[in-house]
Amino acid sequence: MNDRVAVSVTDGVADVRLVRADKMNALDAAMFEALVATTERLSQEKGVRVVVLSGEGKAFCAGLDMGRFAAMNEGGGNGIPGGEFRDLTKRTHGQANAPQQAVWGWRMLPVPVIAAIHGVAFGGGFQLALGADIRLMAPDARMSIMEIKWGLVPDMAGTPVLASLVRDDILRELTYTGRIFSAQEALSYGLATRIVDDPRSAALEMAREIAGKSPDAIRAAKRMFNNLSVDPGPALLAESVEQQKLIGSPNQTEAVRANMEKRAPNFVDG
Repeated sequence: MNDRVAVSVTDGVADVRLVRADKMNALDAAMFEALVATTERLSQEKGVRVVVLSGEGKAFCAGLDMGRFAAMNEGGGNGIPGGEFRDLTKRTHGQANAPQQAVWGWRMLPVPVIAAIHGVAFGGGFQLALGADIRLMAPDARMSIMEIKWGLVPDMAGTPVLASLVRDDILRELTYTGRIFSAQEALSYGLATRIVDDPRSAALEMAREIAGKSPDAIRAAKRMFNNLSVDPGPALLAESVEQQKLIGSPNQTEAVRANMEKRAPNFVDG
């Protein structure tokens, strides 16, 4: 786990860093496992009052590792090494499957999570940021719901959070186009809490402030706010059902191949 996610706890603040900097913290199988393991650890660790989630290197998280798309291009199931096909509809962590838990686990932590976003947060990396309670962004940071580029839909627990943050038409436009948008746009859409020059320093400062409040009251507030949402179960399952139908389909495979070959895709209407 330590070669993907590093954790240190000081005075109630858990400083969680994605440390796959050479790959812009892209999500491979080991990163998924490390993210889930980290949330499980922090949910049980006494003395943790706030979590700061950030990435080392040039980016917060560039999204799904290109090797997983290459596996799809070669007929390797849903991008799992060796071609094994995982049943995405299987609920392995309460209402979530394993990939969703890499995001939903942060939402379900009993303490606040602050994401410090610099560089890019694309696709799965964008959804990872959505798992946080609060998102601080660098002025030049960029985001994208990028799954459409690969013939897919967002399926890492992002949709139930997005539905509570973003106007319906904006959510549809961002999902349908997959366009990259700025920190300033993210703020106007409700996807960024604040734009700051140094997101990690600002997040740690905010975390220390929160850690100085009554931990009982902070945990109660998070439970209260989580309970304001409608039941996320149907949305999480719908993500998995729709994604499973897309993965490996002719048009999804063509989307991957076209991107790998740097050409325009040739899609077929069903």
